[in-house]
This record gives sequence, structure tokens and C-alpha cells, in this order.
Amino acid sequence: MARPRRSADTRQLLVEEGAAGFLTNGYHGTGIKQILDKVGVPKGSFYNYFDSKESFGHAIIEHHSLCVQRNLTEAFDAAPDPVSGLRTFFGRLIDDFAAAEFTGGCLIANLGGELEGSELLRESLSGAWGAWRDRVADQLAQGQRLGMIRSDIAATELADMLLESWEGAVIRMKIDRTLAPLRKCLDRLLGDYFRP
Repeated sequence: MARPRRSADTRQLLVEEGAAGFLTNGYHGTGIKQILDKVGVPKGSFYNYFDSKESFGHAIIEHHSLCVQRNLTEAFDAAPDPVSGLRTFFGRLIDDFAAAEFTGGCLIANLGGELEGSELLRESLSGAWGAWRDRVADQLAQGQRLGMIRSDIAATELADMLLESWEGAVIRMKIDRTLAPLRKCLDRLLGDYFRP
């Protein structure tokens, strides 16, 4: 019997549904059968698209990273200056968290706390984090050149501080079910500590 033809659309649907599942239930709490049922793909067809759950996780992390990059570009391109672009990007995340009633969080951080045993997924998460950090650092470096961001600390170090603080604020948001930690993070860093 011939193998079913692979469809890029089906693969994309699996990745998108998998990302939603991983965000809600985590890597270990999301079953492949659950994803296949939601997309309407027969169980045996999973291996037409992915070698393993680990390779599926890798594809999901890459997809998430591309979505973050797209969202960064949209926010930065529409902003009048680098700081406004950063505030727009993070403001959209705040809006998403409010719409989700403080659930979900950040896929990179959620999986980072869960996937200590997989080198492939650790490397994927590290690459996704690095791509996010580098884009934020580029924006902060532009702000430094314009005199909007302090220049006595490297932009990459400031980007790490911002993202690490943001992720801590996301955890606090989920615990306390309030957006206040997210707003405080941005105000304390972009509105105060990062200023020249």
C-alpha cells in the first residue's frame, strides 16, 4: 500500500495545534493522539510528518520562534522610535495575556522548565531565546544611538535583563492573575533603569 502524500498544510496544522497543546498542557501533558484527533489525522500518519515527539517539539519551537520574530518586526516597523517599538511589542503580549485570562504564558519559558532531558529541544529553545534576545538587543542598540537608552551597558546585556525580568513577571502574572507585574517590569526598565 502506498504511503499517504505529505501535505505542508497538514504539517502546519499539526504544529499549530501542538503549540497550543504545549502551551496549555506542557510537552509531557500533551499527547500526540490528542493533537492528531484535533487536526483529523490518522494516528499512523504522524510519522509521515515527524520522526518522533522530540522532532515534533523541535518544529513547534521553530514555529513559535518565527511567530515571535514576525511579531517583533510588525511592532518595530510601525513604531516611531525603538522604545515605542519595544513597548508596542510587549503591550501586544499583555493584551494577549488579558484575553487569555492570565493563562498560557511564554512557550519558550514553559518548555524550558520542563525539557531538561532533551539536548535537541534544549538547543532549539536556546536558539529561539537567542533570536528573540538579539532582535530586542538590536532595538535597544538603536535606542542607544539615538540617546534614548543608556549606553554604559551593552545592548545585549540590557536585552537579557529585559527578557529575563519579563519572564519572571509572566510567572507572577499567572500566579496572582494580574497584569501589574508585566507593566511594572516595562515601566521600571524601559521607563527608568534603561534611560540615559
